[in-house]
Amino acid sequence: MTRAPANLLAVRSLLLTHLDNAPGPDDLDPGEVGIVGDSAHRGGYHCGSDRVVSGDYSVVESPRDRAGLTLDAAALDVGPFDVRSGGRTNTLPSFSVWCVAQCAANATDTRDIREIIYSPDGTTVKRWDRLGKRTSGDSSHRWHTHFSFFRDAIKAGRDQRPLFRRYLSSIGLLEDDMTPEEHNWLATVHKNLTVLDGRNPVGQIYTRMAMGQDATVEKYTSTHPTLSSLAVQVTSLQTALTALAKRDFADEPAIVQGVLASLTPEKIAAAIPPTMARQVAEELARRLAA
Repeated sequence: MTRAPANLLAVRSLLLTHLDNAPGPDDLDPGEVGIVGDSAHRGGYHCGSDRVVSGDYSVVESPRDRAGLTLDAAALDVGPFDVRSGGRTNTLPSFSVWCVAQCAANATDTRDIREIIYSPDGTTVKRWDRLGKRTSGDSSHRWHTHFSFFRDAIKAGRDQRPLFRRYLSSIGLLEDDMTPEEHNWLATVHKNLTVLDGRNPVGQIYTRMAMGQDATVEKYTSTHPTLSSLAVQVTSLQTALTALAKRDFADEPAIVQGVLASLTPEKIAAAIPPTMARQVAEELARRLAA
C-alpha cells in the first residue's frame, strides 16, 4: 500500500505546528495537509509503486524518479490559510508565490522539488516545473497547493523541512530557526574572530580550523551539512594564508591586506548558511551601533 514517508510527515507536522491555531481568521487544519492520495487515486506523485500507471509522468520523466520509486508517496498538498504574523497577512497564495520564487532562484533547499502547482490569486492556476514540461493544473489548485518531490530524495530520507522553516521564519512564526549545532558554530566563529593570540592571530586561528585542529568546528562541520560550505571557505582561506606565510612582509598591515584580498564579502555571504544570515546581520548591526 502507498505510504506517507517520514520526511514528508515531518514537513506536515512542521506546518501544522505553526499554522494550525495561528492568529487570524483561518488557520491551517490537519485535514488540509495531505500526502497519500485517496483509494481511487492512480498515477502521480501522491502514489507509490503500487498505484503508478503505465507511462506515469511521476516515474518516466526523470531518472531521479525512476531510481527512487518505492511504495512511498512523493507529494504534499497544502490547503488554504489566512494568518496574521510579522505585521502582515499571510495566505496560501502568498506562501505559494514565495515557494515558487525560491525554486525559480534554485535555492539549495528547493532542489528536491520537482514541481509546484498553485494559484497566485485564487483564480488562475499555474505550475512551476523544474523540468519545464508543464505550466498549469486543474482547478482544484485554486484552493490547495501541490508540491511534488523527486522520488530519489524521498527514498533517501532527505530532510525536506528547511525550505518550509525558512518560510515560517520569514513571516515571523519561527523566531529562531538555528539548530543547536549552528548556535555552537556561530559561537566558535565569534570567539575565533575576536581572540588575539600571537603575531599573526588571524592566520593561526584559521589555519587551526582548516587543519581540523579546532575540535568544535571539526565536529559540527562533519555532522551538520548546512555548515560545510563555510568550512570549505575556511580551507580556501588557509591555502591563501599558507602562501602568504612563505613571503617576507615588513609589517602586520601587509599580512592583513593579503588575507582580506582572498576573503571577499561575496565569498563570506555565499558561505553562510541561510538560517545563520539573520543572526550574523543582527550581530554586525549591534557592533556598528555600539
